[in-house]
Amino acid sequence: MTHRERILAAISHQQPDRVPIDLAGTRDSSIVVEGYERLKEHFGVRDQNRLCSRMMRVVDVHETILQRLDIDTRSIFSGALDPDTAALDTEGSYVDAWGVERVKPAGCFYYEQKQSPLSGDITVSDIARHPWPDPDDAQLTEGLKKRASWIRTHTDCATILTLPAPFVHLSQYLRGFEDWYRDFLLDTTVLDAVFDAVLEVTMRMAGNILAEVGDQADVVICADDLGAQNGLQISHEHYVRHIRARHGKYFRQIHEMTDAKLLFHSCGSVAAAIDDFIETGVDILNPVQVTAAGMNPVELKKKYGGRLAFWGAMDTQEVLPRGSVGDVRRMVEERIEQLGEGGGYVLSSCHNIQPDVPLENILAMFEHAREYVPSFSDGRQV
Repeated sequence: MTHRERILAAISHQQPDRVPIDLAGTRDSSIVVEGYERLKEHFGVRDQNRLCSRMMRVVDVHETILQRLDIDTRSIFSGALDPDTAALDTEGSYVDAWGVERVKPAGCFYYEQKQSPLSGDITVSDIARHPWPDPDDAQLTEGLKKRASWIRTHTDCATILTLPAPFVHLSQYLRGFEDWYRDFLLDTTVLDAVFDAVLEVTMRMAGNILAEVGDQADVVICADDLGAQNGLQISHEHYVRHIRARHGKYFRQIHEMTDAKLLFHSCGSVAAAIDDFIETGVDILNPVQVTAAGMNPVELKKKYGGRLAFWGAMDTQEVLPRGSVGDVRRMVEERIEQLGEGGGYVLSSCHNIQPDVPLENILAMFEHAREYVPSFSDGRQV
């Protein structure tokens, strides 16, 4: 199988020749700068880092490394990478396109939220007056066709197109987390107005991106974290009342504009909402945070395997950073056995590879995933 064929088979619930693997196909399956430096040194890559997320400081991994690790995916990041991203990978602060101020304190790996422009006592009029990003800015689609064409011409890999987060992430950053939670109980008028204002912008952005290259994508990803370690961030009732239908609207536009499968990233324990995800149009779930409550991979595969594919599931909380190479290899085998039979699984780290993950564990994860022959293949590669 080609790399693309392998991905397409897996996400269509067909058995590929081996479980496909992803590194940096998305902004949520890449690697933080400090860990990437070790990977670059190992493979002799000297090029300057390019970030695909300034806030998380995760990188657009170099093609040489992707080839050496035999990765099945290639990324199309919506909107060309920020030209000044590398210069901003320093201590200090910046204001993003939404007006949210972030700061990278000394000794911190990430940019933390410093100021939320819509925090405090606000009205619907204040929301309307906020300087929203221009969803029709030409820079949003600049270079996308060129990147998509390069992938098709120079690789046989699957293309993963990143779209803006629909509205949950962004509304939390704009409102501030404390006010965001308070709004669910004290002022849902403001809550809904922020949700709708953000969604109007992101749907226009997504529509422009999909009009540009939606026909060239194999998978489309968007992200809105709904889970915490032990359950949803909010009650399921609040999710249904305020979030589900809006996600459905965003997801419908995606399916109307592309034949690509929809990969939805939502961290943490999201077991209570998986049926809702499927009903609103999600084809693939990422990151499958197996250490969170209710996210046992065996149970997930048993309950949803015919309706939902899984992407991720390699534990970045304990095994990758603290386990031995043997532990990592055993985890690879377990995940493939638990999630890979009959297709429906793409192996990658459960969210971005963090700075404390040893190089040998990163290499072991990808190398063993390529080599391992699962029991359901009757002792041979299928």
